[in-house]
Amino acid sequence: MPRTRPEFTKSPYFVDEPGNWHLKAGAPKKMQAELDNYLQSLENLDEDGTINGNQIDIYSTH
Repeated sequence: MPRTRPEFTKSPYFVDEPGNWHLKAGAPKKMQAELDNYLQSLENLDEDGTINGNQIDIYSTH
């Protein structure tokens, strides 16, 4: 499932270098935190039986 494009990527502070996403000096703290959280989330690998890290219970009766 493709991820939606984060808002910080549309900012003039955002630098999209392959393998080196970063923000220019002076970027708002909130934007810095969003980028850090996003990059950290990319390190979380999905395991078998999960979708975006959520465990799927195939035996659920709901």
